[in-house]
Amino acid sequence: MGRYQPPLTLTPAMLTLIAEISEQIGRLSAGESRKQTPQLRRGNRIRTIQASLAIENNTLSIQQVTAVLAGKRVLGLPREIQEVRNAFAAYEAMSEWQPNSRAHLLTAHQMLMGGLIDDSGRFRQAGVGIYRGDKLVHMAPPPSRVAHLVEELLAWLGSSDWHPLIISCVFHYEFEFIHPFADGNGRMGRLWQTLILSQWRPVLAYLPVESVIRDQQDAYYGALSAADQLAEATPFVEFMLQALRLALQEAARSELLTDQVTDQVTDQVAKLLGALDGATPLKVNDLMTELGLAHKATFRANYLKPALVSGLIEMTDPDSPRSPIQRYRLTPHGQNVAAALRSA
Repeated sequence: MGRYQPPLTLTPAMLTLIAEISEQIGRLSAGESRKQTPQLRRGNRIRTIQASLAIENNTLSIQQVTAVLAGKRVLGLPREIQEVRNAFAAYEAMSEWQPNSRAHLLTAHQMLMGGLIDDSGRFRQAGVGIYRGDKLVHMAPPPSRVAHLVEELLAWLGSSDWHPLIISCVFHYEFEFIHPFADGNGRMGRLWQTLILSQWRPVLAYLPVESVIRDQQDAYYGALSAADQLAEATPFVEFMLQALRLALQEAARSELLTDQVTDQVTDQVAKLLGALDGATPLKVNDLMTELGLAHKATFRANYLKPALVSGLIEMTDPDSPRSPIQRYRLTPHGQNVAAALRSA
């Protein structure tokens, strides 16, 4: 009996994407030692976790996830807070695992799903169908076949001579097809693809490709369905390669931002961003107290207005600028700048 080989058609689009991604990784790796500070890596990991869990309907925001991991009290469902803690522990332990190890795969699932389901760290014992709304989109293999199918897939993963980018995408698809666990298969597939890629190029351990998947969730599920219908991973591999390319483009932009941001942002605005970073929206008086300021006109002229004009912060109630309950929060751009300032 020959070794298992997942069915795949190599397409010109895949080859083009591999070439583009490899070039992007080369540029990113060249600046990695200077740019990838612990703060920037942690910021990217938080984005990864928040996005991967959001795909599974976790409602916590970037700021809330940041606060949970800083040990702060967060108003949220206990299950969602547990999911964040579990995911962070799993991604932090990732460098200790071998992708083709069954024991490591089960350990990772135990970390991701511990306290959330009864059989964390164990293969499922029941049949499972995957639904989108009321429609059955995938009937996973019966539980009696799960262990054997996973062993075959891990053996292929350990011996394949395909390009690591292709291997990681194919594994992700085949893992979702088998659906080996009662719950947590999506986040496990994304974690394991990151693990495979990080062993090829360490800079990819902190690439938040999950953010791209979250923003293109319908296309992600559509690619899984298209691959099921074709009985090969090809459509899913093309989707994931495009997602990786986009995530690398965004990473390059954020690095450019890190280089430029200290020149563009005044000390006063930087302090304001620091006061709002990871915090709930704050009123003017609360911000002034946080910054140790007493003169409102100076605060508005030197801190608040420049940050608003630059699109770094926004009002919670923009239709009533002078509302007595008006608060201010970071925009997504402001969050990126705040992260860049932390790591500069």
